Amino acid sequence: MASLVTESSLTKVSASARDFLKKPKQLLIDGCWVSAASGKTFNVFDPATSDTIAQVAEGDAEDINLAVASSRRAFSGPWSQMTPSERGKIIWKLGDLVLENLDELAELESLDNGKPLAVAKIADVPLTADLFHYMAGWATKLEGNTIPISVPYAPGAKFFAYTRRDPIGVVGQIIPWNFPLLMAAWKIGPALTTGNTIILKPAEQTPLSALRLGELALEAGLPPGVLNVVTGYGETAGSALASHDDVDKIAFTGSTEVGKIIVRAAAGNLKKVTLELGGKSPTVVFKDVADIDTAVQGAANAIFFNHGQCCAAGSRLLVEKDIFDEVTQGVAEIANKIKLGAGVDGATEMGPLVSEEQRDRVSGFIKDGLEAGATALAGGNSLDEKGYFVPPTVFTNTRPEMKIVREEIFGPVVVAEPFDDLEGVMKVANSTDFGLASSIWTRDISKAHRAAEIMRAGTVWINCHNVFDAAMPFGGYKQSGWGREMGHEALELYTETKAVCVAL
Repeated sequence: MASLVTESSLTKVSASARDFLKKPKQLLIDGCWVSAASGKTFNVFDPATSDTIAQVAEGDAEDINLAVASSRRAFSGPWSQMTPSERGKIIWKLGDLVLENLDELAELESLDNGKPLAVAKIADVPLTADLFHYMAGWATKLEGNTIPISVPYAPGAKFFAYTRRDPIGVVGQIIPWNFPLLMAAWKIGPALTTGNTIILKPAEQTPLSALRLGELALEAGLPPGVLNVVTGYGETAGSALASHDDVDKIAFTGSTEVGKIIVRAAAGNLKKVTLELGGKSPTVVFKDVADIDTAVQGAANAIFFNHGQCCAAGSRLLVEKDIFDEVTQGVAEIANKIKLGAGVDGATEMGPLVSEEQRDRVSGFIKDGLEAGATALAGGNSLDEKGYFVPPTVFTNTRPEMKIVREEIFGPVVVAEPFDDLEGVMKVANSTDFGLASSIWTRDISKAHRAAEIMRAGTVWINCHNVFDAAMPFGGYKQSGWGREMGHEALELYTETKAVCVAL
């Protein structure tokens, strides 16, 4: 394990990123940057050092009220008068601006979240721009249908019937801290394309890239009120947004526990709800895999990508018995060689977890697993460092009733279990309340397709894991959520279908 970087991460980022951090971090409401109504701010921390790197306006219910009113005005104002082509050009321009500011956005994301800078540069920011470019193209392609109707109780009568796809209206969007910029884009893109207006509430742990994105949205030409950004805590600003009676839809990404709270809060005016929630995703490796080394690397990447703070992380490693030891030892060897450090340090392969709370939560799971009798082939220990670091951990000798097997850990911790046959492993793979993602590793394409059919998960990767694209829908079965992000399926969740019938 490499030495951990504890010097100030601010010395390692560009002047433009430091300049952004020095500016007041206000709320974006009605096209203007304003302080919170209460005047309060909260601190944002560098997870590699626990140092304060910024102070951000602490919005609450009063600020949400102002933002919702602004979005309501914008929904019936200039935004609704724009042609689909004009709307698409603005969204495309936003994607271009993201690419033009790639280095700065990646630095802010790395500094705020802790993820390696190289990952932010090749994944988070380019995928954000690609999402906006993909969604921009859909603005001119949202079509209804003409419907031949018979109306048997009106013989001889003639009618012309068709459908329209109208925007839902004012949308509240609450995004998580694991991919702050990308998750914002996943929600903002389809909402704008379909003509809605937005109040975005970023996670309090990682608000910086959302605020910078708000600046770029204004530069791209979004009219005032179309996108509002209200930073604050989930218990105050997030709760007020989810329960607001003038919000027509709420979209949330986060834990299943909080997702259930969102559903209850949305019941007041029966607002539309989409949820992308937790996962306990299986990585299934069959002994006939084409290349074991590739599968080992794939299984390691499935869980250790983004420090395991990924809803689709392959946190359950199911390996056919004949190759179980070879695969688990291989994953453990990779885990032991991963270099931990600050995200903005060029040598870092895995950064810290996002917060002290998250570090303590993941460390608690590891302790619980050891006390329950699991064996740590790698990790399993705590690090006495200033930042929020947790070593990548590989558990074997687990049992189904163990907490580390049943619950989402959301950290670099994988539990491994051997299996004998396809039918048996599919039962184990599906024996969870979650159903977000999975991966299957085999050279037998018939077996892969059979397993994909049986798997109760929104995404099934075959001989790969964590492959995302703006055109491919993503979402969960069971308690992993409602609805889909990305792809044309996401557009359906931001529109209402209106039937129109004309007597001729």
